[in-house]
Amino acid sequence: MTDCFVRVALDHPLSTLFDYRCPSDGPAPVPGTLVNVPFGRREAVGLVCEVTAHSDVPPDRLRNVTSVCCSCPPLSADWLALAAFAADYYQRGLGEVALPALPQALRDASRWDRLFAREPRYRALPAGREALPDSLPVRASALRRLAAALLAEDALFASDARALHPKAVAVLDAWCETGWVEREVVDPFAAGHSAAAPVAVTNPTALPVLTDEQTAALDAISGAHGFAPFLLHGVTGSGKTEVYLRALAHLLERRPDAQALVLVPEINLTPQFEAAFRARFASLAEGAIVTLHSGLAEGERARNWLAAHTGHARIVLGTRLAVLASLPKLAVIVVDEEHDPAYKQQEGLRYSARDLAVWRAKQLDVPVVLGSATPSLESWWLAEQGRYTRLTLSRRAVADAVLPVVKLIDLEDEHRRGRASFEGLSGPLVAAMKTRLERGEQSLVFLNRRGYAPILSCDACGWVAGCPRCSAYVVLHKPERALRCHHCGWESRIPRACPDCGNVDIAPMGRGTQRIEEALAQAVPGARVLRIDADSTRRKGSAEALFSDVHAGEVDILVGTQMIAKGHDFQRVSLVGVLNADTALFSHDFRASERLFAQLMQVSGRAGRAGLPGEVLVQTRYARHALYHALTRHDYVGFATSTLAERRDAHLPPFVYQALLRAEGRTLDAALAFLQQAAAALHDIPAAERVTAYDAVPMTIVKVMHVHRAQLLIESGSRAALQATLRAWLPALRQLKGVLRWSVEVDPLDI
Repeated sequence: MTDCFVRVALDHPLSTLFDYRCPSDGPAPVPGTLVNVPFGRREAVGLVCEVTAHSDVPPDRLRNVTSVCCSCPPLSADWLALAAFAADYYQRGLGEVALPALPQALRDASRWDRLFAREPRYRALPAGREALPDSLPVRASALRRLAAALLAEDALFASDARALHPKAVAVLDAWCETGWVEREVVDPFAAGHSAAAPVAVTNPTALPVLTDEQTAALDAISGAHGFAPFLLHGVTGSGKTEVYLRALAHLLERRPDAQALVLVPEINLTPQFEAAFRARFASLAEGAIVTLHSGLAEGERARNWLAAHTGHARIVLGTRLAVLASLPKLAVIVVDEEHDPAYKQQEGLRYSARDLAVWRAKQLDVPVVLGSATPSLESWWLAEQGRYTRLTLSRRAVADAVLPVVKLIDLEDEHRRGRASFEGLSGPLVAAMKTRLERGEQSLVFLNRRGYAPILSCDACGWVAGCPRCSAYVVLHKPERALRCHHCGWESRIPRACPDCGNVDIAPMGRGTQRIEEALAQAVPGARVLRIDADSTRRKGSAEALFSDVHAGEVDILVGTQMIAKGHDFQRVSLVGVLNADTALFSHDFRASERLFAQLMQVSGRAGRAGLPGEVLVQTRYARHALYHALTRHDYVGFATSTLAERRDAHLPPFVYQALLRAEGRTLDAALAFLQQAAAALHDIPAAERVTAYDAVPMTIVKVMHVHRAQLLIESGSRAALQATLRAWLPALRQLKGVLRWSVEVDPLDI
């Protein structure tokens, strides 16, 4: 038997596949198999893309495959095609796409044996559930953690138990002998281990009655055959999630072995979605509903990914990284809040999960549903052109729930009338919150700026606290008594006096969520105020716990950033106050108005969802602005129509296609010089005749972590011409020197 050769993709910037020899006495890998190979002076896990009987590499330079991951079923040809498309479109190496899409545990060959070992798991028996809470010493914290995890989970795997107690397995085995716990050994990733049983929806008689519009949308989605892209445009509270649930139920009733992928934009939205799906599909086998996001522990993410890869998971719920999960029986894709910028990866492979979801649905010939109350203008334009089928939910699903009344508080008029405000909270807004407190209702205050104040300055000499590593001001975080850079993470204590002139009267300027939280406690006495932002939810599970407090009615006023603006169904919130929205009106980014309108529509939708009359108060100095008037009418269609007309006249996306070349250097001059050389290289590319290249300019935040940044924008009315230009341009860029690093981003969102 002769040797065969494999061409392997490695996590490397070059698109080259690397040839290796497979010894004849070892297992023969097939495309999609993971292998461990020598690469330079180290070993690396790679993905077999081709198997061949010949290699163009001289025999004396060929190296042998070290080991093959036989326990993991090979990735499918469809998945390899998805990775190849993403690599080609986003101008990256195939290995740069394929390997980072896998869980870290699969990219480490030393962990393969443990990952695929038959692992014991433990379940608490009724006797143990009764005895364990009172039988452990109070000071035995590790034992108590182990018992709490065992009682909280249906099953506790040994690997998870070891993270809670150093001798967890011995303790659990002892509890088994006592009769408190049962032990079983399972292989959750064995081929054929599936939950392909008919689906019975939990309590079908208790399901909400669908509106006519929901029924029409459900019929269209469930009746689709082959590739069918739907844009589900539903106002906030219109029951888009219920349409998703019913559509998935219909699918699993018809095809018990089918898989569904549901994407959400942020991690903090996954718990409530997961709870809704588990409640509705309680008849599915254990492990048939899994989540995939970066907040999971490595072991849990690997198990969930493998459950999807082996077909055991029927419903996969995740953030943008889940779009690259292996799902061999994928039959429908849902992208909730499809407009959200969080679907665009901003480092490494800068892909759009929404766009890849549509491409994947077309590749597999299955339906894809893009849902939003404020669709992206790209999706809206495609629906206008008839390339997407638009489904509309124009009213709220709850019978007595209507859209909230949106009112503008003109801050200029308040000032002219001599009406005082308190720390940025206008009199009408404070009065409205006091009224809700008296009624026992909840209020929500939205400010998309965390920290206490964005600036700390000295009135005497004009000093402003800045980051020594970035061209940005540091943010004051009063509870932590720290100044923190939100770009690089640099932190220092708050100075007692101005470092330039010694003035002790340094003061914060502007307001963040911490300062508003402090002000609300004084402006609305007796109110229970809760802040939810990136600072208050750093610990794992903290966001879920805080939102539970809100839903339980233990909070009177919720203040927060965009984390609270979308997806959450707050039953008791009847008032929403919006602070400091005007800053986005004057941004240099042409997408700023689109994002602001979507943000305000989303946060407005948190009010009045359960039949309570809802009111939204937006504080602004520009009450006559067209964006705010469209907001008061809940007129997304009018806003989208006028904004698309402006984009067409200005030759901006979606009417042109763009790519951005970024360069980072030790000096700004070095970064700009690199980009100027790159622009000159375009003249030698025939396809570039249909491409416009703009001047190289510094980025908005020029310096981050002592690295200077600049960018060069190119665009074309033809996607094909832009892609052809990029393919020919990249080899020339690799020959240029003088910068620390550079990257190309296709379809950039932040310019």
